Amino acid sequence: MSWLTRLRNWHTYRHLRLDDANLIVLDLELTGLDPKRDEIVSAAWVEIRQGRITLSTARHILNKEVRQLGQSPVIHGVDERALAQGTSLRVLLQQLAESFERGVLVCHNAILDWGFLKRALASHDISVRPELILDTMQIERNRLLRQGQTLAADCLTLSACRQRYGLPSACEHHALSDALSTAELLLAQNSQFGGAHGALLRQLT
Repeated sequence: MSWLTRLRNWHTYRHLRLDDANLIVLDLELTGLDPKRDEIVSAAWVEIRQGRITLSTARHILNKEVRQLGQSPVIHGVDERALAQGTSLRVLLQQLAESFERGVLVCHNAILDWGFLKRALASHDISVRPELILDTMQIERNRLLRQGQTLAADCLTLSACRQRYGLPSACEHHALSDALSTAELLLAQNSQFGGAHGALLRQLT
């Protein structure tokens, strides 16, 4: 899957400015990096409407059905006691799927997050998916390569990308905090590529 994935209606979206698209910015916390073996611990998302982060749309949901947390609580801080206050994975996916119908999905490292989501949605017979997927990590990767820069280790982490745009440090490895941080990064990238008028979606390829 490329960082800007054609799911459907690309010819409609490619002429839109990012400020005119409805964006659903998502972050997942996981027990590991293998969607065949590891699990979704939590999901959080927030919408960007007309170029503004709409905090009233923010959602953060824990998956109470996680079977084996392993060492992941050391990273994201979610333990079994916290998970007990969550909901089923099906309910989490259903709520997320409803937001997909409203626009473009945005992730930082979309290959990872969409890999987990695609597998989870299929296992629960939920077929809905977003119109398009934007990946802030790949947007930054392509920008740096066009500038002739060498990609150093960890230069594409969310925090490293934010630093290059002068964005403040934020709490990491919490799904809602990371979703908001990704939304801020995307708006900074939009300004960088499109100036005062904002970028066309096709400019972010």
